[in-house]
Amino acid sequence: MTLAPELSPVASVPREVIAVCFDVDATLVDYEASTRAGLQELLGTDDAWPEWCALTEEHYAHYLAGQVDFDLMRRRRTKDFFACRGEHLCDGEVVQREERRAAAVRQAWQLFDDALPCLRALRALGLRLAAITNAAGDHQRAKLGAVGLESTFDAVLISGELGVAKPHRAIFRRACSALGVHPAQTVHVGDRLDTDAEGARDAGLHGVWLDRSGCGTLPQDAGISVIGRLAELPALLTRHAGGQLVAQTTAKWKPAPVVD
Repeated sequence: MTLAPELSPVASVPREVIAVCFDVDATLVDYEASTRAGLQELLGTDDAWPEWCALTEEHYAHYLAGQVDFDLMRRRRTKDFFACRGEHLCDGEVVQREERRAAAVRQAWQLFDDALPCLRALRALGLRLAAITNAAGDHQRAKLGAVGLESTFDAVLISGELGVAKPHRAIFRRACSALGVHPAQTVHVGDRLDTDAEGARDAGLHGVWLDRSGCGTLPQDAGISVIGRLAELPALLTRHAGGQLVAQTTAKWKPAPVVD
């Protein structure tokens, strides 16, 4: 695995990092590819991707606010999606189409090619690992299982199981508690600047924004590091630890394995 050299911009990463937390969708799992597969199943094309993303932002906000459950949110999104295309579906047809779409999405779940090498590298450094994700518990646990990460993390925190979602600082603090670390000793990595990096920073962790597109804009003095690929993360951490990152792991701590 080749690690990228210098990064820009880079905030100050704590020298004594003990744990790293990860977002799941669009960070470890290729959310766009699986979602496009779902659209392809429904329409025979994925050219409605921008419209689907806009509706997802709208409907997901209702789910995260606790106004609807996860399955109802998905059905309403599908109904509105087709209504915007001039097709008004009865509830039964909505259910059928959403089931078809969801099945295609599940079949297309896959990790980014830099996910496993990064997780293995961090585990080799002795770091504790967690996943922090906003979604329904059964949905996300099925996804982690499908891509082979069900036993990878020392802690998995899912908003649907906890009743609190990113960017609320409580979910980040709960992750640190589950890992037995202080927020200042913890890094959180995710693809959303606001939800992940800024949310983690505001909770006392070090936020790392994964900007895979390279098109994002980071405010000045944001106190956040930026990487373009997960392959850059081990180098970022070790560089700020003088080339050697030593996790302060106690004898009682037994990290989960990172497997294929």
